[in-house]
Amino acid sequence: MEISELKKPQLGLKASTAKSQLTDRLKYQPEVFEFFTSETDFTVEGLKKLSAAIELVKNVATDKIILHHPMRYQGEYTELIAPQKVFPELNKFIDRSTNSLLQLAFDFKVQVLLHGSYSRHTQNMIDLYPSLAAADTAALKRLDYFAQLGQQRIMFENSLSPIFYFGNPAVDQVIYERNYRLAFDTSHCFIKENGNNTHLLASLEFLKPHIVHYHLVDSMGKKHDSLQLGKGKINWQSILPALNSKATNIYEINLKNQDDCQEQIASHQYLTKIYQKFVKS
Repeated sequence: MEISELKKPQLGLKASTAKSQLTDRLKYQPEVFEFFTSETDFTVEGLKKLSAAIELVKNVATDKIILHHPMRYQGEYTELIAPQKVFPELNKFIDRSTNSLLQLAFDFKVQVLLHGSYSRHTQNMIDLYPSLAAADTAALKRLDYFAQLGQQRIMFENSLSPIFYFGNPAVDQVIYERNYRLAFDTSHCFIKENGNNTHLLASLEFLKPHIVHYHLVDSMGKKHDSLQLGKGKINWQSILPALNSKATNIYEINLKNQDDCQEQIASHQYLTKIYQKFVKS
């Protein structure tokens, strides 16, 4: 492979709008920044605070900013397949929060990340449909709607659930053909494929043209462990050349202390060393 085609790892960091987290992350001058939003960010004051935080990051560090849609609302996961009749308030929140984030994305020229599904409560939702196929169709219909709404400002992340996951060639083919802008979480795919690096690599390579953002995360391949790169079983030596060089990335790693992103920084240093070996070889 040509070095020009090899993705150079970007220092991509993640945080909430909390001042302590922003202060910590910005001192490293990240090239990519992802805001992990929560329910509280969607009050009038919460949106003002988020807007100010976006402006701060743009002024101090980078304009490559991703707004991660909130995972929960009133204790329930923000599952796109949540039936309207059973979960009316959850659906209202999903629509309202996504619209709010997209408004910010268009105003500030940043990106919105929406999960196609999660995994914790998903089976309960699936059970409300006649079949898994019906639930899957409902998910794709919602994704089509948001894709049309967000255009080049929205992307969809793979799950660990039976809905909208990467790694199965047949499922990847369906997703590929819909031309979604994709956010690929390496650990989600690795875990979904039972720790199989070959399957992870195949999915990365197949979906590559549609991937615009990566969550680079290690894992032991058994559960959602969000490990620092090099601490799990993902073969980063083979993964790095499979990444889309035009896509952004962050390191979505579990932190011991939310006000100290040392595990994210260590992950970047680990992957950068691998990159440098390719450049020198």
